[in-house]
Amino acid sequence: MATVQMAGSPLGGPPREAPREPPREQGAGFRRLSARLRALRPDDSSASRTEIHLLLDQLISENYSAGGGVAPEDVSTLLVQACRLVPLNQNHLVSKVSQLTHHLLNTLQVIVDERNLDFLLAYTISAIQQCSSWTHVKILQALAALVYGNGSRCQKYLPDLLGKSGLLMKLSDVAQSDPEVRRAAVHCMANLCLSVPGQPYLEEPYQNICFQAFLTILQSPKSPEMDDITFCMLLQNALKGIQSLLNGGKMKLTQTEELGALLAVLKKSMFHGLPGINIEMPTVLYPTPLPQYDGRPPVKLQLPESSASRPTMNRKKKSKTKPKKIQQEEEEEEEGSSGEREAAPVTGVGRANVHEGNTQSPSSSAVQSSRLDGSGAAGKGGVSSPFSSSSWKRISSSESDYSDAEGGVQSKMRSYQAKVRQGALACFLSTIKSIEKKVLYGYWSAFVSDTPELGSPQSVSLMTLTLKDPSPKTRACALQALSAILEGSKQFLSVAEDTSDHRRAFTPFSVMIASSIRELHRCLLLALVAESSSQTLTQIIKCLANLVSNSPYNRLKLSLLTKVWNQIKPYVRHKDVNVRVSSLTLLGAIVSTHAPLPEVQLLLQQPCSSGLSNSDSATPHLSPPDRWKKAPSGRFLEEASVSSPPGSSEPCWLVRLCISTAVLPREDSCSGSDAGCAAGSTYMPSPMRLEALQVLAHLSKGYFSVAQGYLMELGEVICKCMGEADPSIQLHGAKLLEELGTGLIQQYKPDSTLVPEQRVPVTMVVLFWTMMLSGPLPRALQNAEHPTLQASACDALSSILPEAFSSLRSDWQILCITVLLGLNDSKNRLVKAAAARALGVYVLFPCLRQDVIFVADTANAILMSLQDKSLNVRAKAAWSLGNLTDTLIVNMETPDPSFQEEFSGLLLLKMLRSAIEASKDKDKVKSNAVRALGNLLHFLQPSHIEKPQFAEIIEESIQALIATVLIEAAMKVRWNACYAMGNVFKNPALPLGTAPWTSQAYKALTSVVTSCKNFKVRIRSATALSIPGKREHYGSVDQYAQIWNALVTALQKSEDTTDFLEFKYCASLRTQICQALVHLLSLASASDLPCIKETLELNEDMIRSYFLQFLKSGAEGDDAGAPHSPQERDQLVRSALEHISTVQALAGDTAKRAIMAFLDNILTVYLASSGS
Repeated sequence: MATVQMAGSPLGGPPREAPREPPREQGAGFRRLSARLRALRPDDSSASRTEIHLLLDQLISENYSAGGGVAPEDVSTLLVQACRLVPLNQNHLVSKVSQLTHHLLNTLQVIVDERNLDFLLAYTISAIQQCSSWTHVKILQALAALVYGNGSRCQKYLPDLLGKSGLLMKLSDVAQSDPEVRRAAVHCMANLCLSVPGQPYLEEPYQNICFQAFLTILQSPKSPEMDDITFCMLLQNALKGIQSLLNGGKMKLTQTEELGALLAVLKKSMFHGLPGINIEMPTVLYPTPLPQYDGRPPVKLQLPESSASRPTMNRKKKSKTKPKKIQQEEEEEEEGSSGEREAAPVTGVGRANVHEGNTQSPSSSAVQSSRLDGSGAAGKGGVSSPFSSSSWKRISSSESDYSDAEGGVQSKMRSYQAKVRQGALACFLSTIKSIEKKVLYGYWSAFVSDTPELGSPQSVSLMTLTLKDPSPKTRACALQALSAILEGSKQFLSVAEDTSDHRRAFTPFSVMIASSIRELHRCLLLALVAESSSQTLTQIIKCLANLVSNSPYNRLKLSLLTKVWNQIKPYVRHKDVNVRVSSLTLLGAIVSTHAPLPEVQLLLQQPCSSGLSNSDSATPHLSPPDRWKKAPSGRFLEEASVSSPPGSSEPCWLVRLCISTAVLPREDSCSGSDAGCAAGSTYMPSPMRLEALQVLAHLSKGYFSVAQGYLMELGEVICKCMGEADPSIQLHGAKLLEELGTGLIQQYKPDSTLVPEQRVPVTMVVLFWTMMLSGPLPRALQNAEHPTLQASACDALSSILPEAFSSLRSDWQILCITVLLGLNDSKNRLVKAAAARALGVYVLFPCLRQDVIFVADTANAILMSLQDKSLNVRAKAAWSLGNLTDTLIVNMETPDPSFQEEFSGLLLLKMLRSAIEASKDKDKVKSNAVRALGNLLHFLQPSHIEKPQFAEIIEESIQALIATVLIEAAMKVRWNACYAMGNVFKNPALPLGTAPWTSQAYKALTSVVTSCKNFKVRIRSATALSIPGKREHYGSVDQYAQIWNALVTALQKSEDTTDFLEFKYCASLRTQICQALVHLLSLASASDLPCIKETLELNEDMIRSYFLQFLKSGAEGDDAGAPHSPQERDQLVRSALEHISTVQALAGDTAKRAIMAFLDNILTVYLASSGS
């Protein structure tokens, strides 16, 4: 009887095809034979053995299918009965029982229950120990099927299987003479390592035993008695075992030697059997960015092109007669040749010449297309070449040097070798995910090469596989691994720099990383042109998108993005929808990475016809701008004709492409390949439309100057998308609206560098928002069935330009406010949080902030949200409360006192109580709660403070601020608390200096200014200490002396930090402390002078030095309130000197004269040094 192939996973894989003529009742044959077997009793007679033989043969040959009417418990019961009938001294019967076990569990996808598993495992282990060696392969196959998915239930048998003298350890050892037995034993170990969600996993000691066993197998060379295919299957099982340990077992590779050894064998296995490459690897890879094995050539490349390129023999697609195995097992079917590349004319560009120098760089798609034309494959429609598979299938009969039989063996061998490479890459992907990025990047140079010198051999890397591997599946696996490495690599790659030519004796690390980035661009673009498999092409483009998202183009030489841009353009019209979607993703990455980049700005300004290879057939079909605009809203475009980009004769290619994709009806030419499109749909497939809208959102965020030229047209796109039934399309339309609104707001910010002529006129912004509000936006805001859309619409509504809002019709303004106040009561927390945030934006609008009724309504809504159970809602509400209190302060500073008089004192009390409670919440809420407290205490009028009900709440509020200043919370919280305390000091109506809380407040601030680790918090506390405007506000002489001494101490310690990041704030801190000291001097009384004199005598040189620095340099960018000009700083010191001179000193006190001499000396030195 033929050997049955090893079992795969009984759980995974597609269901098996039913026979063409199924039996009348599924499972009837099994039940009949099972009943006959269960009726038998153990009997050692010849007749009984013959009947058992017959029944086992019939059961094995029965036609089964997964879920074919056979209950799992019936299978388990049958197997137990079969084992009971077969004594272990009957080798042939034991072999058949094992074969039946493997066959049934595999085919019917059965996981044996725990009770029966215990008996079957005991029987199988005893069989291995007692039966002849020729039965071991079959028994091990049965054991592999039994333990699959049952690893957690095999605990008591693990010592027998994986102990020091365990069966599997002995049978999988290198000394094992039978290669098939060794392979089957390793397969059992791999299945034992497979995890099942929700069940306990292998104990750590057994994990380590298996890991070391697998590692040894991968490190060991092929033994002479083992054939190549068995060796491939052995490697596959070892790789699957390690992958299971890393995935389900969450095994941590913490030891450098352990990780290095694994990466070394994985890299070696990645190139197993790859034509033209024979790689030698050290036993362990060590983390280093430089080549560490200079004495050993990393790769041997067979330079003749005939051997370096992929095999060119004819490949016939093998019919799949066997169903796909479900358990983890060696699959013998060959990969279909439809995705394989044959001898390709383009191979000279992408594959065969990879080992040669970088003489052929894809600098433009025109160069690539000329090569394609030279092959005779491109013709007039040159763009079709990258997508056409015909160019890969040109072969001649002379290229095949062996017979059909030999060809079948060779083809099978290539298939198994490809599976090893795929297994190694899958295992490498799991390794990447199981280790920290900072550890992974120590091995960057082992898997990502930098640009080689001309004429030198290319070091093997993941890109070698992408360019040279004949299997499209392996190429895709390599690209997935490379994508995983690149994902999240922005911080690591940010050190790259090649903007200047380096002429040094060594290569800086930054230059090496930049070379790697260039090489990745070069190789991925070569792979893009040469690829014929749509699935692999999708992976290449996704990998490029990952590379683009993480590369620091602002530190690299120009042209990298231009090459990517020009190469990807034709692929937006590829026949495969997934390629088109990933192409849009890549374009989105280009316009979002380090935006705005001058290079991308130039690309966006190119007309539609530029940068495309060959003929016009490459140009995406872009309809006239008004083709899709049939809706009545077209009148807005007529009114906004000025929205055309100034000075542009042709529209932006990318904007036109995305608008066409998002809203144009689909074309017949590509309808047949759009698998992702619903039947009867008139538009492009939904993923393409979503991606196009996302690209437009990225463009609006990073390059608003381009998007603003299409503002009204994009407005109509948004209306069209938000008016559709698909919530995803609506959501992306709302996101685009938010980005456009944010871009308009940025243009009108006070710090904007744009001249007024470059801004979108307010009249057009009003027209734009009128279009939105008269369109589907209000419906989206009220669409309670889709809360995510509601929340996104709230965010969009909050991005309206304040200047435009005030010019909207009053009914539109009322609509916006009413909807937001209503949504603040939503039961959905996502919507409630968005509404609370939007109200916090609106309350800052100049046209609304003096409306007492609106501010009061908003305050009540926000206070209600502050009580919500959701932390996110409370955080957004606290932010809005901070904004609302900012509005109170702005209104207080206006000449008209009506707002303060009309604002409810009761509401103020409610706001103070809510803010006090919020200051005890999580840091996200607390930081804005203390900001609100400071503003509210600043806003309180004398009429409020005089009322008895306010006295207690004021005391509680200040105690809450003091506690927050001192608490070990996030630095943002403490910074805001110090800022709030400064706001409290600004209210002259509060009894600062006489109230009991005064000393506590000053003590908290002086503690922070001398000891806080964060210098920005120290700066803010020093600022707060310099705010009180009268000497009596600082309290007693002792209180004043404590503050003075604390500031001098803080000045001494202004460079004491262990955190390197804090050093950049040292100068700002010293400036602020000096300003506070000068402020205190300008208010000092006669009683304060002795203390000041004593401090000056002790620290005269230090204080003089820092005061001179203060006069010369001033603040360096931290505090906007600090005096910046030399004249202002000089005047501050002169004012202090003048004040001291007017103080009536006590009789016999020399302090006044000493202080005046000190200040006068400083001014003299300063004037002399400045040349005044």
